[in-house]
Amino acid sequence: MPHSKTSVLGKVLGTILLFAVVAGITVGLIYYKRGKVDAAAAQAAATPEFSAAVECATVHTVPYTQTSTAIGTARALRSITLRNELPGTVRSVHLETGQVVEQGELLVELDVAVEEAQLAALQAEARLAETMLGRMERALEQQGASAADVDRARAERDMANANVARLQAQLEQKRLRAPFRARVGLVDLHIGQYLEPGTQIASLQGIDDAVHIDFAVTQEVARRLAVDTTIEVVVTPEGAPVPAKIVALDARVDVNTRNTWIRAELRGVDPLPQPGASVRVRVPVAAERQVAVVPVSALRRGPDGSSVWVLQDDGKGNLRAQPRSVASGTVLGDEVVVESGLQAGEKVAADGSFKIKYPGMLVTLPHEQTAATHGSGN
Repeated sequence: MPHSKTSVLGKVLGTILLFAVVAGITVGLIYYKRGKVDAAAAQAAATPEFSAAVECATVHTVPYTQTSTAIGTARALRSITLRNELPGTVRSVHLETGQVVEQGELLVELDVAVEEAQLAALQAEARLAETMLGRMERALEQQGASAADVDRARAERDMANANVARLQAQLEQKRLRAPFRARVGLVDLHIGQYLEPGTQIASLQGIDDAVHIDFAVTQEVARRLAVDTTIEVVVTPEGAPVPAKIVALDARVDVNTRNTWIRAELRGVDPLPQPGASVRVRVPVAAERQVAVVPVSALRRGPDGSSVWVLQDDGKGNLRAQPRSVASGTVLGDEVVVESGLQAGEKVAADGSFKIKYPGMLVTLPHEQTAATHGSGN
């Protein structure tokens, strides 16, 4: 019996000792882990937070007019195709390709030898008729002729003069003159060449300080346009847009395209686009309004749409980036219109915004921007 009690007491003491050892090991592990955590925290506190260096841009507003783009064709204010009215053989040519001719300048003359001979005969008849009229008038004064004889002589004189004038007009029709100051197009005409009536000789493009721009727009856009409306014309891909004014709208809509043709007048461009050249036209389709804009580099595009990184103060003097979904619009040079999602005065990450990887990330700015940001109280 005493042996049994001793055995039970030994087992109890062994169990207690085991529990004590386990508890000691557990406490040791807890202190060990806490030391590791504290050491990691101290190391993290000593290591600076990872940040992205970006440039800051302030959202601002600009006046903006929504436009529609069309392709236009430049046309001279005055343009004709030179053709002969009467048949004949070319006697002289006074025009060359690319030549600038003045108004009234003789360009082409057909052979008029026969007509000149006929004119000489008609002029002789006219002189005779004038002489006979004078004799009849003197005879009437002496009662040697009747009033009817005088009237007949006067009529013959008038007909003779009319025949002279008619032939002189025909002669002039065989002399082609420039109707206005113009530049001559391609010419393929030679002395001795026979021309049928209406033969195309050359094109004449008027030289003025302006050109017409013809372009087509949809009927919906045409309803918003009127004479004197200002549009923008881009003459060359690298050139800046220049203003032009609408001078005419077609009275009908094309039944095939449902578009309306518009004509504008372009001035103040040197050199002006050549007739037939294509230009890009920007037509206003809405009233001017104020819109928010940010640099193009600030806009991030993804599967869920467009967004920007908005820079906000965390209360400790640091700037942190937060994502913001926006509705982007037209690109205006180096800036893009933001239709919604931002307010004027907010700050966004511009150049370098691609470095921001997660919301709340710390960002740093160039020294001059940092001073300006803190100086503005943001």
